[in-house]
Amino acid sequence: MNTMKTFNIKSLIAIALVACVIVSCKQEVITLTPPPGPEAPTGSKGNADFTKYVAIGNSLTAGFQAGALFTEGQNNSFPLILSKQFSIAQGTTLAFNQPDINSVNGYNSSYSNPGASVIRGRMILFAADNVQAHALPTPAATPGVPAPYNTADLPTPYTGDKTKLNNFGVPGILLAQALIPQTGGPSTGNPYYNGLYGRFASNPGTSTIIGDALGTQPTFFTFDLGNNDVLGYATNGGDNAGIQMTDQISFGTYYQNAIGAFMTNSQAKGVVTTIPYVTTIPFFLTVKYNPIPLDAATASYVTTNLANNYNAFLAGMKQAGVISDGELAKRTLKYSAGQNAILISDETLTDLSPYMAGPYAALLPYKLARQTTSADLVPLTAGGIIGTLANPNDPTTVYGVAVPLGDKYILLPSEQTAIKNAIDGYNATIKSIAASASFSSRIAVADVNAAFSDFMVQYATKGGIFEDNVLMQPTFAPPNGVFSEDGVHPNSRGYAYLANIIIDAINAKFSANVPKASLGAYSAAGFPYGPGGIIPF
Repeated sequence: MNTMKTFNIKSLIAIALVACVIVSCKQEVITLTPPPGPEAPTGSKGNADFTKYVAIGNSLTAGFQAGALFTEGQNNSFPLILSKQFSIAQGTTLAFNQPDINSVNGYNSSYSNPGASVIRGRMILFAADNVQAHALPTPAATPGVPAPYNTADLPTPYTGDKTKLNNFGVPGILLAQALIPQTGGPSTGNPYYNGLYGRFASNPGTSTIIGDALGTQPTFFTFDLGNNDVLGYATNGGDNAGIQMTDQISFGTYYQNAIGAFMTNSQAKGVVTTIPYVTTIPFFLTVKYNPIPLDAATASYVTTNLANNYNAFLAGMKQAGVISDGELAKRTLKYSAGQNAILISDETLTDLSPYMAGPYAALLPYKLARQTTSADLVPLTAGGIIGTLANPNDPTTVYGVAVPLGDKYILLPSEQTAIKNAIDGYNATIKSIAASASFSSRIAVADVNAAFSDFMVQYATKGGIFEDNVLMQPTFAPPNGVFSEDGVHPNSRGYAYLANIIIDAINAKFSANVPKASLGAYSAAGFPYGPGGIIPF
């Protein structure tokens, strides 16, 4: 600042004050009135009754985000957000009790090995070298991450009053698990056991999630189950040896039984949600099909030592009538300086192992090999595998370049179609049951699938949705992303957005005026961290 200018301003102020004293000037006393604050929101319940609201669902209902269930996530679950808005509409503060996890960072089962005393928690964007561009989703308690993310712990038993719970969301469960007592125990020799239900089940091994929710005598409910009946298959890359999707007939039976229990054993009204297309979440859109950078020398080496030999073998298979022209083109390997596609195994291709004997035995690992195209989806989990070595002692065994990635790391077009067909079938069942003569007057449908599909269109054409003075994007990139760092679950703002979709359905169905949650009041994607804390710009 210019010191002369500063001196002159101070001098003028002093002169004015002195002059005022000399002439005994009198000034009119001014009374300052603070500007009016925002009006408190109001609403009405219509013909709904939110006195005892219960929520049934899986991880989304529980408030799971960033790969774990932890206190902050629970405190921003969409049911808790809804309860706050219901209180306004009801005209009284409503209690909403959750089975508190009491953990800052929670427990991330995907990255933990309790037997080896390795416990990891919620994920943050973290760059060990303090370079923002290098930040990756990293679980808490990973060496080097800063406080308060440097610890994680296992869930403890729930010690609150189980009879007064409102949130019955259990991460990881399938639709059928809400109906069976095995979900709560025993903990050994039981493939259906889920410890996050067992910790608050009214009678572990005997009670059910649906039964416990009904036992609270609800007047209103939300039902958000079915996502995991397809999500596990999708996130596992459609691996035939892994998790399978629930068949349509079984899904319909389970759904009818679950909703029927509420319609028969209570007078509660409620909302059911449709299932969004899971292949449009960041888990499948973050890692591109061609993420492998090669310099000219490396590309030439791989071409000479792999591509030329494999491509010549393919040409022989085409000439022998084993594969078609189309399959030959699909499987031909190409490497060049710049960004390269990922080498994968595609089980829909012709298995060439019967022909890979003798001089071709070295090609056996490539019996189903091809490179990815833009039609393939690469799960976020593949990002931690691509570029690593299959054999730590052999620098030429690079996954995705010289060693094909397995089926669980790629979602093929045929698998994507199967997933979409399953979701369409599930959603048709949900809508049909909700619209049935016996249920329609008491059930609203929140079409989350339609809302999120529109969100993706708006993102592609306009860069996102601008609502409540905030820009929202379906990513986990700061500052506007509404997904958490696991690429699957929303963050706190994303859960508020989901709550508002449900509120729209309630208002339309039950002639209510439940005010929407303020999206700006909930945090979106967080900025990256380095060892010392948030990485400065």
